[in-house]
Amino acid sequence: MDELEAVGDPDVRAAFLFARSSDHAVTADDLSESAGIHRNVARARLERLAAAGLLEIGYERRTGRTGPGSGRPAKTYAVVPELNAIQFPDRHYEDLFGLIIDALPERGRARRLRETGAAFADELADEVGLEAAPSLRAGVEAVCAAMRKLGYQVSVEDVGEDRAVIATPTCPLRPLVRRRPDAADIDRGMWAGLAARATSGVEVRDVQCETHDCLADHASCRVVLQLRPLA
Repeated sequence: MDELEAVGDPDVRAAFLFARSSDHAVTADDLSESAGIHRNVARARLERLAAAGLLEIGYERRTGRTGPGSGRPAKTYAVVPELNAIQFPDRHYEDLFGLIIDALPERGRARRLRETGAAFADELADEVGLEAAPSLRAGVEAVCAAMRKLGYQVSVEDVGEDRAVIATPTCPLRPLVRRRPDAADIDRGMWAGLAARATSGVEVRDVQCETHDCLADHASCRVVLQLRPLA
């Protein structure tokens, strides 16, 4: 089974979106409870997604379970890094973006790409109603929650006084950045724009996308936000 065959089924696609909207690996019980379906049906849908290479199977012990089998590790399904956009037919959008980037003057290109990314962030923020939060941690968590609503798995890895780290195996612009690493400034502008919309009392000084992880096949992207309190 390939990716298109899996997500072409509305019920299986809904299961995939459920997994992507979670900040951790899900189980058949999680999907069963959320979708109101039998556990066996939930497991079958998750297994189809795993067979298509969209989810990765693992096992982990989860606390709070009681009854028969409560001591056994739970079978989990985690979203795998999304390296290419699922398209039918192939739209070649990454190639189109590459041509647009090449058409920009070299002088000021990075700034214009960041501005484009920030404008894209505003579109995403408006779609989910992202608003400023009262603290840095709450703001970063709000960014992650907003992206999960849009179908992208994003989670907070770390938050400090002037630094936050976001991890995402399904960054919206990852397929573009993998095809055109020089498009990374659009990605940085997007994350900076989202952070600016969700945080109050700080400004985003810099965004460091861990390019190595973005280009690695089996790793989540790590977005490092450098922050500075407003005077």
